[in-house]
Parts: sequence; structure tokens; C-alpha cells
Amino acid sequence: MIYDLSAETLTGEERSLGDFRGQVLLIVNTASRCGFTPQYEELEALHRKYSAARFSVLGFPCNQFGAQEPGDAAEIGAFCSLTYGVTFPMFAKIEVNGANAHPLFRLLKDAQKGLVGTREIKWNFTKFLVDRQGRVAARFAPMTRPLSIEPEIERLL
Repeated sequence: MIYDLSAETLTGEERSLGDFRGQVLLIVNTASRCGFTPQYEELEALHRKYSAARFSVLGFPCNQFGAQEPGDAAEIGAFCSLTYGVTFPMFAKIEVNGANAHPLFRLLKDAQKGLVGTREIKWNFTKFLVDRQGRVAARFAPMTRPLSIEPEIERLL
């Protein structure tokens, strides 16, 4: 279950995903130098709009796609904060595919396959919507704008 897992934050602390129990989550693999990077703005807007209703975006930087997240934790944190005003939880850089994929992303991919039935994540800004019980409710492709997911978020809230 998602709540049994933990991940390192950008500040180097291990954080239990159990801290998010009972919340609706939008979990995203992110990158700072991607054509989809401006999605940070909409992700932050959703986080701010619905955080009082127990919703959170969780960002997981990943450098597996076109080496578009080359920075270290401090650089990633500064970029997100200064460029997009990100306040949602950001975690340390991880892998989402392959033998070293983070257990969270293994779980997410097992629960929701992609559009053509593939398990692997194809690019940065793949999004997973998780309900209050920790079940993966939906998976969205990188090109799906975060604000277009708002009706589905509202249904789960």
C-alpha cells in the first residue's frame, strides 16, 4: 500500500507517505528542463486551491527522460521555488523505470497502466491521481494539463 512507503525529501529527510493518509494526491514525476515544465504553475494552482480540502500534489524529480533534471536537490528546490513558487512537497530525485525504480512508482505503474496498456512511464510529468484510501484512481499522460484533471480531483474530494 502507498502509505507503507517512504521517500527522501529535497532537504534529505525521509518522509513517510503515511503522512498523506486520507488525502487525495496527485503524484507527478517532474523535470526542470522539459517542455512540460510550465505545468508546475498549474500543479501549484491545484495544490493551493484544494489543500484545505485535504489534497496535495507530490513532486518527484526524475532525470531518466532526456536528462532534463540534471541538478542536485538544492538546485531543483531553488528552481521550483523561485520560478514557479512551488509549495507542494517535493522529493529527492528518483528513477521511475527500470531496476532502480522507486517502490512508489512501481506500485503506481502496477495499479494503472498507460494509454496503450504499457506499464512503463514514457516521459516527464506523468501524473497519478490517488484517492483518500490510497488507491490509484487514474493515470494521466505528460501532455495532460493539470487543470484539466480538476473535475476528477473534485469528484474524489
